[in-house]
Amino acid sequence: MKSRRAVGWAGHGDLAASVALIFPLVLAYGIGVAIVQRASAVDLITRVLWAVCGHSRERYLLVYVAIAAGFLWWLRQHGRRGALTLDVVAPVLLEAAIYAVTLGAAIAFVIDRVAALGAASVVGAIGAGLHEELVFRLAGVAGVAALLRRAEVAPRLALALAIVASSLVFAAAHHWAGEAWDLHVFVFRALAGVAFALIFWHRSLAHAVYAHALYDLYVVLVHR
Repeated sequence: MKSRRAVGWAGHGDLAASVALIFPLVLAYGIGVAIVQRASAVDLITRVLWAVCGHSRERYLLVYVAIAAGFLWWLRQHGRRGALTLDVVAPVLLEAAIYAVTLGAAIAFVIDRVAALGAASVVGAIGAGLHEELVFRLAGVAGVAALLRRAEVAPRLALALAIVASSLVFAAAHHWAGEAWDLHVFVFRALAGVAFALIFWHRSLAHAVYAHALYDLYVVLVHR
């Protein structure tokens, strides 16, 4: 009988394998930012990098070449090259697509219309899926839950509090970024935050990132 994976600080998934799986998305997003010159609202790192490079596409892309080389070295050193094979990537993408479409079908009535599909929309969807999951799920759920457990809060209660808090902050952050207040949209995003948190915790960070990015692309395609 196959043993069940132990639950780590970041949930049931293999965090190192998730990093390997989402790094191609990091590169695609980074190159996309250089093309459309627009970064995700929560992506402080890319904004700082762009400024450090003097807003030069050439220097910025050279940094990403170096990052890609470092990633390939990391894969080899840690034996993670198998994480990018088709038999590993395809099931993750398929499962993430199912989550994205299911989430869209359940709560699409909240959204009235979004911008037409274009390069900026694709980059925005990738950026949101990547950075919002890193900030609100990896840090907001796993990180906060870990801190609460260190404060001797019961593990299940710590996880529940972290999911609720991160989901509410996730929903509110869009309005703090300048979007007009709308209660229905806030509730939608809070529930979406809970859904992505459960995917992250019970599946993996990679599942949550790709589900989020594919969902945002789905919204753009359906409501353009």
